Amino acid sequence: MHFITFVNNLLLLFFTLGLVILSASGPPLRFLDPRRFYWTLQVAGFAGEDQLGQALEGSDVVIIPAGVPRKPGMTRDDLFNINAGIVKSLCTAIAKYCPNALVNMISNPVNSTVPIAAEVFKKAGTYDEKRLFGVTTLDVVRAKTFYAGKAKVNVSDVIVPVVGGHAGITILPLLSQATPKANLSDEEIVALTKRTQDGGTEVVEAKAGKGSATLSMAYAGAIFADACLKGLNGVPDVVECSFVQSNVTELPFFASKVRLGKNGVEEVLGLGPLSDYEKKGLEALLPELKSSIEKGIKFANSN
Repeated sequence: MHFITFVNNLLLLFFTLGLVILSASGPPLRFLDPRRFYWTLQVAGFAGEDQLGQALEGSDVVIIPAGVPRKPGMTRDDLFNINAGIVKSLCTAIAKYCPNALVNMISNPVNSTVPIAAEVFKKAGTYDEKRLFGVTTLDVVRAKTFYAGKAKVNVSDVIVPVVGGHAGITILPLLSQATPKANLSDEEIVALTKRTQDGGTEVVEAKAGKGSATLSMAYAGAIFADACLKGLNGVPDVVECSFVQSNVTELPFFASKVRLGKNGVEEVLGLGPLSDYEKKGLEALLPELKSSIEKGIKFANSN
């Protein structure tokens, strides 16, 4: 049996429909399911810091979407001062009550909150780089959707790796590796890349201050959580993109394809062949991603 704890904001999951509904606020919820929570589901709710330990204790997977959403004109980095403190306190509790859990970090800015979590776990002596994930699946969902529209193929048949980070130009869809292959022009590739990078901003502006990409993020979070549970249950060849500790570049964290297994990360996969356009994109994203990572580490060690 696996225990899955959602810290803040998550109301209900319908994985068989691929739908996740988020509430604006709410207590942590725990989902208990002997078969990857597909058919039989038990839910227990907890409220307040005094029940946080009870919510977390014994969890195999902890998903953190807690924090404030973006509003028009805000970048993910604008959320840092609020969400960084929330993430730090929750990770302190995770280290105490479920140090062996897989942690799925959704709270933005992911490029900084994942390093914050790592530093908290290091200080507690519980850090395992195989068990900490920045959830970048929404970037993959967007890239697949936009690519399928241009290529005129079924989105369920599409694979598009997305590497780098989870904000702006740090998001790099590798459209040269997309399948099924499509004969896209250079202009179409640039436009698809830009729209994938700006997908979150597009939604924030469309909702005009009434929220951010909640439903699509919930859907993406459900996909990644399910992948983690498949790995824990020994399903072979489970591969998803995620922002993890990595040697793929000179940076300590980087999003790329990751093979999941019973211990979390089984293998961090390389980038594969890149087009000239993607090589330039990779070169351009590294300084910004480095700055975001360092910002998270500095916060964790000075607060």
